[in-house]
Amino acid sequence: HPPASLKRIVAASLIGTTIEWYDFFLYGSAAALVFNKLFFPDSDPLVGTLLSFLTYAVGFAARPLGALVFGHYGDRLGRKKLLVLSLLLMGGATFAIGLLPTHATIGSAAPVLLTVLRLVQGFALGGEWGGAVLLVSEHGDARRRGFWASWPQTGAPAGQLLATGVLSLLTALLSDAAFDSWGWRVPFLLSGVLVVVGMWIRLSVDESPVFKHALAQAEARKADVAAEAEKAPIVSVLRHHWRDVLVAMGARMAENISYYVITAFILVYATTSAGVSKQTALNAVLIASAVHFAVIPGWGALSDRIGRRPVYLMGAVGVGLWMFPFFALIDTGGFGNLILAVTVGLVLHGAMYAPQAAFFSEMFATRMRYSGASIGAQFASVAAGAPAPLIATALLADYGSSTPIALYVIAAAVLTVVAVAAAKETRHRDLAAVAPPSGQGADRTAAAPEDARA
Repeated sequence: HPPASLKRIVAASLIGTTIEWYDFFLYGSAAALVFNKLFFPDSDPLVGTLLSFLTYAVGFAARPLGALVFGHYGDRLGRKKLLVLSLLLMGGATFAIGLLPTHATIGSAAPVLLTVLRLVQGFALGGEWGGAVLLVSEHGDARRRGFWASWPQTGAPAGQLLATGVLSLLTALLSDAAFDSWGWRVPFLLSGVLVVVGMWIRLSVDESPVFKHALAQAEARKADVAAEAEKAPIVSVLRHHWRDVLVAMGARMAENISYYVITAFILVYATTSAGVSKQTALNAVLIASAVHFAVIPGWGALSDRIGRRPVYLMGAVGVGLWMFPFFALIDTGGFGNLILAVTVGLVLHGAMYAPQAAFFSEMFATRMRYSGASIGAQFASVAAGAPAPLIATALLADYGSSTPIALYVIAAAVLTVVAVAAAKETRHRDLAAVAPPSGQGADRTAAAPEDARA
């Protein structure tokens, strides 16, 4: 593919994922800052924060469902159609949150409606990630797949930057009373504008050539009356790729947990334990997210040179080792130390997050790739990212110390190291290769693309 069309596809994936993550993170930041007061006002502040993080976790609970539904139809109908749908769902739900009446207006219906909209957000995001990274992975040239596929991954820090930036600007410009009464709605309503831009770009790109080829082959097989009916992608994934799904889930543990501890829980920890202002904590996350955005493509390119596994392992080990210094730096209360703590944490996180897109794409055959990559990634997030701020907040409330929280992240890092060490290196895989016939087991399936390339 000529670079111009590849760049357009990268841009479409990046802008879409940025908008979706903006919506998702905006909710997380608002949960930490205002939702406890607006939607759960009857409880004491820490319980209110726990409850608002609980609605935050609900978004993760819906992600596996999104992964299953979008994965199934994305493997059947194509990547592009499903990406357009995920963007519409996510944007619509976020815009609606901006219009929600609060507890003061409609009582307990307010947190219920908030939770429903959060479920829709999670459902959409569960389907978004797999499609966005596959569209790029399947268009890109194999030698630089790690680099190109890492660009949709920068949508997470870009969305974080956008969400934190807008919130930061509003908290700086508005009084606390104005922010609490109407200011918090502005960033949610802005999402409507972003979605229109994202849709315009998404609709202009082509379906992946690898998928078109696989679809044509499947249609040809269907025409052959003697051929057995093609199984649902989810069935094929669980039959032939169950090990790869487990590896992907294990690989996400440290990546996902560390990310939410470093970016969401820090807003609670820095303001309550270290006595730092809300604005200062947000600014530190903002600066670190900009660095995070910049390093992801570099880590992706490195994974093309030395392999997905070594880069991923560097990140997992690094994050585990960084946790005690991370909290020690925050405890000093100094702004410079806060920036250093979050920035180093996110740079190490990037070493896991950048190669993840290519790594997970390369584990699965084309007609089950959307399902396989999505299921592996999103089922893990329910056990990892969803409860991470909750667990960290609860540990802080129980022990009044950061030590158990650091140990929690270290345990996740150990899990990830074991999972990635057990995986096969995938960087030379041919994404157009077809998996072997059923019944030959996961090992055989994993090796197939190598054989096809040879």
